Amino acid sequence: MKTYAIVGTGHRAQMYLGALLGAHAADGRLVGLCDSNPGRLAHAMAQAPGVPGFAADDFDAMLAQTRPDRVIVTVPDYLHADYIVRALRAGCDVITEKPLTTDADACARILAAKRESGRQVIVGFNYRYSPVRTLLKQVLMSGIIGHVHNATFEWQLDTHHGADYFRRWHRNRENSGGLWVHKATHHFDLLNWWLATVPKRVTALGKRVFYRPEIGDALGFTDRADRCTGCPAFARCGFRLDMAGSAALSALYADTETYDGYLRDKCVFSPDIDIEDSMSALIEYANGVTANYTLTAYNPCEGYRVVFDGTRGRVELTNIERQAVQPDGRLVRPAAPETNRIVVQPHFARPYVLKLPEAGGLHGGGDAVMLRRLFAAASNDQYGHVADERAGVWSAMVGIAANASLVRGAGVEVAELAGDAAVPDYAPAPFGPAEIWQNFDPARYPFLEGAEVL
Repeated sequence: MKTYAIVGTGHRAQMYLGALLGAHAADGRLVGLCDSNPGRLAHAMAQAPGVPGFAADDFDAMLAQTRPDRVIVTVPDYLHADYIVRALRAGCDVITEKPLTTDADACARILAAKRESGRQVIVGFNYRYSPVRTLLKQVLMSGIIGHVHNATFEWQLDTHHGADYFRRWHRNRENSGGLWVHKATHHFDLLNWWLATVPKRVTALGKRVFYRPEIGDALGFTDRADRCTGCPAFARCGFRLDMAGSAALSALYADTETYDGYLRDKCVFSPDIDIEDSMSALIEYANGVTANYTLTAYNPCEGYRVVFDGTRGRVELTNIERQAVQPDGRLVRPAAPETNRIVVQPHFARPYVLKLPEAGGLHGGGDAVMLRRLFAAASNDQYGHVADERAGVWSAMVGIAANASLVRGAGVEVAELAGDAAVPDYAPAPFGPAEIWQNFDPARYPFLEGAEVL
């Protein structure tokens, strides 16, 4: 049984803390907790009786005293590299939340520490593990649509989820790299993983068009305060965050803000925000694929659409995670079930709507699968779900290059930033010569079993 320490005990740590204290208690033992906020640290220690807690300044002392096999890093993004490097040099393996880090220099530091220590780094890209997204990977690996040349990826964040990035520490680029790095690292990792390649060049456009003071004024919130708590416009605002109405948010943030002054419910129309809420990028890949990517963070619904066009056909995955947000900013209850649809359309054949695997839980069922992989050490990884530091670097690099592209007003060669980062061992997708389509035989593709032919 491996032993674990967690640094950063806020919201992101709860998934790992719950797993080690619950479903995976027999697979790993928690030996240490560390946080810069004494209140949050005490809250985590109350959840894990008997597990010692350490202040952030005592992180190295925690490693020396508790000697964990693995350190789980769930601190804010700009602090990832520091804790990852220190854990590796102390002889520990690392599991880190995404993104791996926020800039090219920090990526280089992590890669150097990994080489020097010989220890393992795993990035928690839970989106990869979703059964539906894994099925799409299987379709691409099969060669049914031939050699992929083009991809289109559109991601919509709603005014519940999307707005949240503009009230937390993520709202400032120096903390998170903006949504290009913090959020889109998930999406760029999916593209890299689906296509089994790495980005070569990124050309980006982006701006903040919605979460701006003048939009708040136009919506009638001219009397708004700097935060939701105590705001005169609270009752009228559909973007509000009701921390008092959430026991979890109160315990983690409202009850602990006196220790460090961190406010979880800052106004989304603040002039202090410096990240984009509307973004698009043209990504050119090493294997010749071109991808068009867009993200908007103020939609009425939440979901995504990804399309791959190949020499033998086309595959499209459409997802609706949430249909709507209530006028008071809360999610519709009871929530409508998440819907997914994968359509495979070969050349010179009728389209197939695939039968989808069953999945439950957060992130399309990906969380539970990832936790089993991380803690129960399942051996079969035929789709390459487990992401190491190389995958973390190449995912972050798309967003890092996008930020650089916005500054330069031109495309950016990713190699300029990635340095000597090696290419990950992605489970391959076929990029050989296209076959003559008349040889198509549905029996060659097991995922077509049970599909609806349109």
